Amino acid sequence: MRDEIVRAITGDGYVKAVAITGRDLIERARNIHTLLPMATAALGRALLGASMMGDMLKEQEGSLTLQIKGGGPLGTILAVSDCQGNVRGYVQNPHVDLIEKHQGKLDVGAAVGETGTLTVIKDIGLKEPYVGSIGLFSGEIADDLAMYFVESEQIPTACALGVLVGTDQSVTSAGGYLIQLLPGASEEIIEKIEAGVRRVGSVSAALEGGLDGEGLLRAVLSDFELEILEKHPVEYRCYCSRERVSRALISMGREELSSLIEEQGQAELTCQFCDKVYHYSKEELEELLANM
Repeated sequence: MRDEIVRAITGDGYVKAVAITGRDLIERARNIHTLLPMATAALGRALLGASMMGDMLKEQEGSLTLQIKGGGPLGTILAVSDCQGNVRGYVQNPHVDLIEKHQGKLDVGAAVGETGTLTVIKDIGLKEPYVGSIGLFSGEIADDLAMYFVESEQIPTACALGVLVGTDQSVTSAGGYLIQLLPGASEEIIEKIEAGVRRVGSVSAALEGGLDGEGLLRAVLSDFELEILEKHPVEYRCYCSRERVSRALISMGREELSSLIEEQGQAELTCQFCDKVYHYSKEELEELLANM
């Protein structure tokens, strides 16, 4: 099953929906950051959510950042998506021990925590990005994203996210959906969606049962006529480059860069998203300083 995003709308025009399958992109994140299962599940859910939300942006050069600070042992979780749903991210403490609700069921909410905030930053090319923040609802991430849409954007939303980690710690399935009501939706439509969400249950189980993104939407919205608008692949994609890292060094300012040259004589910078290391010799740092 390939990693992809599927967008759809119901025939009556009152419900829009997006689903994602993302096993490979989360497996890549796991390998890059050497994640243990707790961090894989939590960062994976954040990456899936950010990817779907980023794909909703209409601006071609837009980006969306999802930041979760829950106060739990995982620390800060960050996921960044471009406008096509390609995503990257990291978790502050990737090696947190297993926390289970019961045998085989990870307690993501306990690992994330529920005393902090969920913040969404949308950069759509304006002078200042849009920033929306809410207090965490459960730390389970899907519930928190649904509450974010209700509280910050006044859009009734159902969200489900699932990441299944195998006994060898690799990702066996991952995906989710966002279903949103459009203006004019009736109480009957809400009841049909709620019934569909209950009927499908766990996203991880549905994906393990063979459903893909479109199948997931058709199962949850089986009481509606569904029109598939678009399907396209997504991946874990980092945009770091030597040029960007050089700009970051320049942004330190002449004084700090001079101090770095005097005290260390070189620099090694590691990308927080892909762990690629950029090495700068003393001569290269002096050249940057001379060109400032």
